[in-house]
Amino acid sequence: MFKHIKSDLPASIVVFFVALPLCLGIALASGAPLFSGLIAGIVGGIVVGSLSGSKIGVSGPAAGLAAIVLTAIGTLGGYENFLVAVVLGGIIQLVFGFLKAGIIGYYFPSSVIKGMLTGIGIIIILKQIPHFFGYDADPEGDFAFFQVDGENTFSEIFKAINNISLGSTIIGFIGLGILLLWSNILSKKGKFFQLVQGPLVAVVAGIVYFYLTNQSTKYGINSEHLVSVPVPDNFDMFLSQFSFPNFSAISNPEVWIVGFTIALVASLETLLCVEATDKLDPHKNVTPTNRELLAQGTGNIFSGMIGGLPITQVIVRSSANIQSGGRSKMSAIIHGFFLLISVILIPTLLNKIPLSVLAAVLFIVGFKLAKPSTFKEMFKLGWKQWLPFMVTVLVIVFKDLLWGIGMGLAVGIVVILIKSFQNSHFLHIEGDDVDDGKIKMTLAEEVTFFNKGAILKELDNLPKNSYLELDVRKTRYLDNDIIEILEDFAYKAKERNINIKLISERGTVENPESFIEFFKLRPKKKSA
Repeated sequence: MFKHIKSDLPASIVVFFVALPLCLGIALASGAPLFSGLIAGIVGGIVVGSLSGSKIGVSGPAAGLAAIVLTAIGTLGGYENFLVAVVLGGIIQLVFGFLKAGIIGYYFPSSVIKGMLTGIGIIIILKQIPHFFGYDADPEGDFAFFQVDGENTFSEIFKAINNISLGSTIIGFIGLGILLLWSNILSKKGKFFQLVQGPLVAVVAGIVYFYLTNQSTKYGINSEHLVSVPVPDNFDMFLSQFSFPNFSAISNPEVWIVGFTIALVASLETLLCVEATDKLDPHKNVTPTNRELLAQGTGNIFSGMIGGLPITQVIVRSSANIQSGGRSKMSAIIHGFFLLISVILIPTLLNKIPLSVLAAVLFIVGFKLAKPSTFKEMFKLGWKQWLPFMVTVLVIVFKDLLWGIGMGLAVGIVVILIKSFQNSHFLHIEGDDVDDGKIKMTLAEEVTFFNKGAILKELDNLPKNSYLELDVRKTRYLDNDIIEILEDFAYKAKERNINIKLISERGTVENPESFIEFFKLRPKKKSA
């Protein structure tokens, strides 16, 4: 477990600083107690990290569930009732895992996955611009275009530009400069600069700057632009921050509906994140998806039992882990312990970290996810890849994550249907008007109902008094829908004086009376 500790320890520090404000921000956006976000982050790191088969994935509260949580707390009559739904969601995820439902994630096109990563990268950058300039008090976890305070992503940016806080902006640029200097120059100068990560130095610089300028009205940083961790006065007050599920609400059907919704959405987000992080991983590790569902389900049961938000594997923290050199699951586990220790021992110190410094860290993360080279690469692959990619990116930026993924997938399916109709792979006309009206038509190896339109169009366009040579020797699978089309065409051919020659692996048939009977008798598979 400690084989890659030299890489995992500095990466865990970066993930900790990225996760801390996100846990608090998502809790705020969800209308839940702030401490619930920290609980979910701790459980996601320690419990899920220990059970997961992912070497680089990091779990915690997810922005994609914030709207569901916000609505459910009000609908179910309180946070304790909602926690029952979180526990039920975890149990349902365990069922998904045992039923081996993890394979679902593999059915999403690569263009949609890349679009998801790029869209999230753009959102990270856009959402952190106001924090960088020390203006927006909107929660960091609010990743939807239309925000909980009635503003939208771009209106907040325009307001930030017109209401710049000098102190936050100065330390934001200092932090960004440290990060760029560290990653581009100093990290190549020696082991010390590889062990001590730039984000840690930037955060320390931010704390020092706050203490040096906290009496200054011009260069100081207001409290709303600092990290805000709950600070208990004693151990009893610390324990009082935990909430527990009210299991008397388990008979409420709405609790079960919310639980199933959480399980479904959290599982989908997790599986997509697993697919995305495996693509980002430079070492190309493959995460066992069914085991991941079992780990996530266990984590949600733990989180719900002690007052935490629902958990998923999350791309922002996972990508920060990868980009910081994380090699094994120890990075995620250690970051969970850092969250736990910090909220117990040093909450006051954490509350001196400027949000603009953390925004600078997230700028780097967002840029690495949404590199301009990715757009060029996808454009070069052609419109079949470019269109689903761009739809996913735009809908994620201007709507939200789940809508973007759904629309990207829908466009991907439409592209497949269009290409199937155009029959470039399923139907091949070898030549027409050859040898006194002979037309040769070859069916592909697999022909399904997707190809009905293309084949029907070609058959209907055959001229009268022609001679069709239909070659099915390469065809290993022929859908019954296609056989019925051929059967109907056999009757139409007589009326149009079209002669049919059917060539198969069993021989040649002139003007078959029944395609259905012929293909029932035809061997399903031919040996090499």
